[in-house]
Amino acid sequence: MATYLDTILRRHRASAARDDRDLEALVAGATSLGPARGFRQALRPGNESGRVTGGGAKVIAEVKRRSPSKGDLAPDLVPGVLAKAYASGGASCLSVLTDHEFFGGSPDDLAEARAAVELPVLRKDFTISAADVCDARLMGADALLLIVSALAGPELADLLALAHRVGLDALVEVHDEAEAEFALSAGAELIGVNQRDLMTFEVDPTRAVRVAAQLPDRVVKVAESGIRSRQDVARLEEAGFDAVLVGEALVTAPDPGAALAALAKGAPCS
Repeated sequence: MATYLDTILRRHRASAARDDRDLEALVAGATSLGPARGFRQALRPGNESGRVTGGGAKVIAEVKRRSPSKGDLAPDLVPGVLAKAYASGGASCLSVLTDHEFFGGSPDDLAEARAAVELPVLRKDFTISAADVCDARLMGADALLLIVSALAGPELADLLALAHRVGLDALVEVHDEAEAEFALSAGAELIGVNQRDLMTFEVDPTRAVRVAAQLPDRVVKVAESGIRSRQDVARLEEAGFDAVLVGEALVTAPDPGAALAALAKGAPCS
């Protein structure tokens, strides 16, 4: 029985196989752009811009219309308006879903959100090819997502190197200790621990704390998924995380900016 991740990756790899664009031209275009906004730098300990949690973890706020497991979350959101609400609520960075088939997003969502604020923006998508990396830079992203469980063999190290070559930071996503070790061996400096199992889409709130214990201090650590309250954030801060990525709890809130600010005040994000 195919999992959510199997289905998504099969579609993305089929699309990549049909892509006959000239890769050298894409790389040249991506490397010719001006400097990106520093995504990893904005999350580093000691950088106080956008911090909302009283000296603790920073917030990466997500622009997300739907999910494969829950369907529509905020199908009519306006990316620019939401980005401004997140910025006013104290977000340090944005994450924007650009996958259309499964998440309802688009490159236009990313471009609009980034144009509305000065925050660095992560392209949240299933990056599986060199062209995907270049596309992220060309559409205006400051960082992209590399999911260890979606990449085989040397793909992670190769795509990570290309991301850095074209000026992008890379959030390398892991789900367990073995994947974390693989990410570190590939040279990852920004690691996200997803508490959601991408096979079942169930959330395990102990996963991030467990995996964080093996990540060295030099790595900027991000906890992802299942984060809804200041209590959740405090638990992850204690485990050593520098940032949290929050999506569903914010886009489904009546006032996403206030919901984000509530992460600092102990109120639930709903």
